[in-house]
Amino acid sequence: MQIPTAPSPETADAGVQVRPVSGALGAEVLGVDLSQPLSDEAFAAIRQAFLEHLVIFFRDQAITPAQHRAFAARFFELDSHPFVQGLENIPQILEIVKQPDEFRNWGGTWHADVTFQPDPSVGAVLLAREVPDYGGDTLFANMYLAYETLSDGMKRLLEGLEAVHDSGEVGAFYANFKGMRATSGSRTQSVHPVVRTHPETGRKALFVNSVYTSHFKDMTVEESHPLLHYLCSHAVRAEFTCRFRWRPGSVAVWDNRVTQHSPIDDDFRARKGDAGFRRVMHRATFAGERPV
Repeated sequence: MQIPTAPSPETADAGVQVRPVSGALGAEVLGVDLSQPLSDEAFAAIRQAFLEHLVIFFRDQAITPAQHRAFAARFFELDSHPFVQGLENIPQILEIVKQPDEFRNWGGTWHADVTFQPDPSVGAVLLAREVPDYGGDTLFANMYLAYETLSDGMKRLLEGLEAVHDSGEVGAFYANFKGMRATSGSRTQSVHPVVRTHPETGRKALFVNSVYTSHFKDMTVEESHPLLHYLCSHAVRAEFTCRFRWRPGSVAVWDNRVTQHSPIDDDFRARKGDAGFRRVMHRATFAGERPV
């Protein structure tokens, strides 16, 4: 019997190594210190891994908020969150805090970020500042696969279909998190295609999610529910996903156009009223792009 071995890293340009973490999506990037200036060749290899694997991970990165912002800005122009304040001196960095007596992680349901905006975020760079020894992992799902595994009949049905994305009440973004501060934003709705085409790869991806997609355009919520429920459930099938376990200094960079993610709410001590774990993350968000 042959004993399986761990996959060897794929060597890219400038010493950058890329190691896939699942069959569906995700790769760990090795040989990179994000506190140091990256050559154009090294960054090109990182960006290619981002496009190919949809979410990429770095370990043991000791970077300041300013270095975090600078690295993220190499990918795309940055934007702040419409409803939650960023750091005082670096507003492009959002601090996401879960206190020990809170049992939910911020955004702890399958979603793509801010799809209620006319130009939803292209992606984000998330850095773990303070995380527990276990718990609070994040799941990612591949929306290319979610679309490509649909039947031909379903693909024809979805062609040209649009959906309404709704932020809901603004208070929902921070009301349960004492360590986060609100902005003066207001409830927002936008209409997007149910199937979008990635502008760089040309591949089609499913673009609905259970948090923000309320109904199909020109249909009622009740009429939309059966098909929308099916699509949202199908999109996050286990074989389309990968799971990332955080430790301090871990970084994830994802393409929000073709992924969904879900931080897992598994602080069961806090659910029972005991002291749970504290989790502090810093996120730099890529500015938006109109889905087509």
